[in-house]
Amino acid sequence: MTMDDESTATSIPFDKPTSARAYGWMLGGKDNYAIDREFIRRTLVEFPECVDIARQNRLFLFRAVRYLVQEAGIRQFLDLGCGLPTDNNVHQVAQRFDPAASVVYVDVDPIVLAQGRALLADNEATTVITADMRDPEAILANPDAQQLIDFTEPVAVLFLSVGHHLKDSDDVGHGPRHALRHIIDTVAAPGSHLAVSQIVHDDPVKAARMSEQIDAAGIPWQTRTPAEVDALLDGLEPVEPGLVNLNDWRPDPNQPLLEPAPAVLQPYVGITETRTDVYEYGGVLRKS
Repeated sequence: MTMDDESTATSIPFDKPTSARAYGWMLGGKDNYAIDREFIRRTLVEFPECVDIARQNRLFLFRAVRYLVQEAGIRQFLDLGCGLPTDNNVHQVAQRFDPAASVVYVDVDPIVLAQGRALLADNEATTVITADMRDPEAILANPDAQQLIDFTEPVAVLFLSVGHHLKDSDDVGHGPRHALRHIIDTVAAPGSHLAVSQIVHDDPVKAARMSEQIDAAGIPWQTRTPAEVDALLDGLEPVEPGLVNLNDWRPDPNQPLLEPAPAVLQPYVGITETRTDVYEYGGVLRKS
């Protein structure tokens, strides 16, 4: 049932969209409100690529986590800004290839927390904690995270389709590089990996316009150019094929499919086959 009954927890924001609910709708999720759907419809007028981009990122999640378990030997994951549960969540992918893998989900959206805790109630190797991804020190101090993650062993830190929520100028934390890099640079063991993706635009002027439009709707946002993302990640070793359009990161036509996009969004599916200047950019990087 779509969440139009606004009698739920008062901590849930109803007066503005949230990225988790809007993103989840594009994946076929039901946990959203009219304000989230209207936000997506308005955004698609100028940036119709967004439906494809959201879905391409979710497909990348499967390939990246599979690589991290099968090839990099990672057995523990921190998923920051995890979003609402849907098909092939990080713990489901990781534990598909190694049942002993542990996952800590991190988010501040109350719906994400409620849904995640319900989903994970019987999974002792997985938990969801309340913390802001812009404040890595708070994540590290959380006792549930400390219980599941052993930082003397390699860990994968995931920022999947959330890099654009890390603004250069913000009233929380110490900037995007600190948010992205503090755990991997200062705490994680050698052999740890960082998986990152964010929406980019090749044209800085259009990137700024996209940022202004989404930020004005109440969702913190900064569309960067690929070069600006590269600068945030310098010093880490990109795993082949490097930082790329996510469509080009180890594509696999046989990986599990997503739920269909909602009928009203179906006309936007496939637009990135002809419109290519806005896309999700990222990859997996290794700490030596």
